[in-house]
Amino acid sequence: MRVADFAGQGVVITGGTKGIGAGIARGFLSAGAQVLVCGRTEPADSSRLPASGGAAAACVRADVRDPDQAQRLIHAAVDLFGRVDVVISNAGGSPPAAAATASPRFHAKVIELNLIAPLHVAQSANAVMQGQADGGSIIMIGSVSGTRPSPGTAAYGAAKAGLHSLATSLAVEWAPKVRVNCVVPSLVMTESAAAAHGSGAGLAAVAGTVPLRRIATPEDVAAACLFLASPLASYAPRGPGPAAWLVGAAPGATAARAAALLLHGGGERPAFLAALEGSVYPPNE
Repeated sequence: MRVADFAGQGVVITGGTKGIGAGIARGFLSAGAQVLVCGRTEPADSSRLPASGGAAAACVRADVRDPDQAQRLIHAAVDLFGRVDVVISNAGGSPPAAAATASPRFHAKVIELNLIAPLHVAQSANAVMQGQADGGSIIMIGSVSGTRPSPGTAAYGAAKAGLHSLATSLAVEWAPKVRVNCVVPSLVMTESAAAAHGSGAGLAAVAGTVPLRRIATPEDVAAACLFLASPLASYAPRGPGPAAWLVGAAPGATAARAAALLLHGGGERPAFLAALEGSVYPPNE
């Protein structure tokens, strides 16, 4: 079932050759969009590029930490599609590292990839979208690590918190032509998640801490992006709700232009309950 028809629209997804980004690409291809993905390296085999329904994503090599390469990425989409309707900044991540001993260069690189690079891409996308009659939509892929403590990935959590804030500021500056929103997932089932937590008991244990008893999938993130990029999200309601909190509107404002859509399966059960009950969830749950 399509949230909306994206036929004829040009979509750019950074880090779209694998994992969450590839899932997002498949979602937009299924909705009829033309999709361009990028990565620091291109897949050696084009058959490994995201595909759906007989359509496949185009791919260019780009390191979006470099503002010139970020600009060339957006210009490549214009050359391919004639326009850029949706840009999703998904490239990011960080290996675990203790904050006390990680090098200054490590911290700087993590923040550069997860915060500064999306700003480079957004600037270039906005320059194109502002000249289009119907503007465009920019979506940042954040993380719950930016909403709560992130031990072991402190710089990553700080960068994602900054990304959430960046989206609210850009939404105010670039409205009404360009909408800027943020999807904030918890752990998502990808190759890297399986490598970090184990494909069997480890991931099952993590899933057991989630109220919905499963880990998010790339398709879950894609569905959120399809919604936020669609006309269904053209005027987000103001105020918090059970599945999303909307930010960027001052008290008394008539509408919020930036939404942060939480995808966490109900959130994390408070640790004190596990301590009291002896497990994350009692057996009868």
